[in-house]
Amino acid sequence: MTSKAKARPATAPVVFTGNRLRDGRVAWFGTEGAWVDAPAAATPFAPEAAAEGLALAQQGERDQLVVGVYAVELGADRLPLKFRERLRISGPSIDAEAA
Repeated sequence: MTSKAKARPATAPVVFTGNRLRDGRVAWFGTEGAWVDAPAAATPFAPEAAAEGLALAQQGERDQLVVGVYAVELGADRLPLKFRERLRISGPSIDAEAA
């Protein structure tokens, strides 16, 4: 039996991301509950408001718009701190048309 890993508290501003159920593409939680394609249009939350932001973003899962919602910490340049998230911004790592 496995238990869900506990998320560590955010220490930097965060945005929320997930994958759209319609097409599997990366989506970012924007203003007024909208899911947007561009991370620059995502709504940032201060570290102390991350839990509240997560609750709002998870409504997208309940509405069956996105799946796998989680927080992404941002650096001073407003880009994700982790390489994984920077890669997700640039789109799929495999070109479907070349296959």
